[in-house]
Amino acid sequence: MPTKTSTLQIPTMDGQADAFAAFPGDGERHPGVLLYMDAFGLRPELEAKARELAGHGYYVLVPNVYYRHRPAPVIELPEHITAEDRPALFGRLMPLIEAHTTERALRDADAYLRFLTAQPEVGAGPVAAIGYCMGAVLAMRTATAHPDRVAAVAGFHPAPLVTDAPDSAHRLVPKLTAEVHLGLAENDMRPEAVDELSRALDAAGVGHAIELYAGTVHGFTMSDTAAFDASALQRHWERLLPLLSRTLTGG
Repeated sequence: MPTKTSTLQIPTMDGQADAFAAFPGDGERHPGVLLYMDAFGLRPELEAKARELAGHGYYVLVPNVYYRHRPAPVIELPEHITAEDRPALFGRLMPLIEAHTTERALRDADAYLRFLTAQPEVGAGPVAAIGYCMGAVLAMRTATAHPDRVAAVAGFHPAPLVTDAPDSAHRLVPKLTAEVHLGLAENDMRPEAVDELSRALDAAGVGHAIELYAGTVHGFTMSDTAAFDASALQRHWERLLPLLSRTLTGG
C-alpha cells in the first residue's frame, strides 16, 4: 500500500512536540498507532518502522519524547551504534531519560492521544500504543491511563516494567483493558519480574503474551545498532501485526 509521511507539531501542556507520521495514501481513515521511541530517540530507524506499519493500513504517530530539550535529533548519533558507542551516548541521554518523569509521561500521553485521534486520516475506533526499550514502559503507562481508548499494547526489548518504585508500570496493570504482547531479549527481565508481571496481567483479566526471544540482546529490533537480529525483527512483526489486526480492525 502506498504511504505518505509528514512532520508534525503536537501541542502539549509543556510546548510543542515534534513528531513523524506515516499513513496510507489512499485518502481513507485508518486505525491509529502511537509508536514510542527507544532511548536513542526519533531517527530514520523509527521512521522506517512507522512506514512499514503504515503499509499495513495504520496511521502511525512517532513523537519526539525529548522535545522539551530540543527537536529531533536531540543528540548526534553514529550511523551504526556499536556496543562501544553506548556508554558515551547514554552519558548524554540519561539526564533526558531521568527528566522524563511519570508525571510528564502521562501529560504527554494525553496530548499525543488527543492529537492522534483528531487526525482526519484516523478512524473513530480504538488505538494501539507500542514501544521499544523505554518506549515500552511509556506505551504501558499510556494504556493504563486511557483504558477506554487503547486496545493494544506491544513492547519490545522493554526497559524495566517491574521495579520497587511506587509508580512502577506493573502496579497500574489493574486499570488495563488492552491486549498485551511483550517481546523480551534474554536479559531484559529477571524471571521473578516476569512472574510478577504475568500475575498482574492475569489478575487484570486481559489477554497477554510475554515471550522471550532466545539468543537476543537488548535492542534486537533496531537495525542501526549492533544489537540487531534480523530473524528476531521478523518475529516481532509476526507478533505485532496480528495483534493490531485483532484489536483495531477485528481481523
